[in-house]
Amino acid sequence: MGTSSDRTVRFGPLTHYIGYWLRRAQVWAVSGFLETMKELELRPTQFSVLIVIHENPGIRQTEVCAALGLQKANFVPLLNELQRRGLAVRKTGVSDRRSSALYLTQQGETLLQRANELHAAWERHIAERLGPKGQEQLRDLLQRLT
Repeated sequence: MGTSSDRTVRFGPLTHYIGYWLRRAQVWAVSGFLETMKELELRPTQFSVLIVIHENPGIRQTEVCAALGLQKANFVPLLNELQRRGLAVRKTGVSDRRSSALYLTQQGETLLQRANELHAAWERHIAERLGPKGQEQLRDLLQRLT
């Protein structure tokens, strides 16, 4: 570990911290995801929201937030962006006119299909780095943490 200069950077106990490695892995994973989804201009949270809406047509905003651990204040601009791009729509609920049911548009379904294809390639790349046993171990460990 070091820099491109002649000086070697000492990390001390940092390399023994789980949080440090989780953050490094997260930065690596998000960077790879963004590069993979560049053609679609899709960020990780947007991808997750599209999947949840696709899997649960008519889901309420509060349900999406709860399921993905999102703050409503952060979710509203994200949903507005998905609507602006023509990927999702809000429909006023029949039973409760104050809440909106969320649906993907046809354009949203098409984009999600392409995103899933791209993401599958990214997942294969990760899987190759970890190997089958490593994937299973990492999933188990991350699920225990969360």
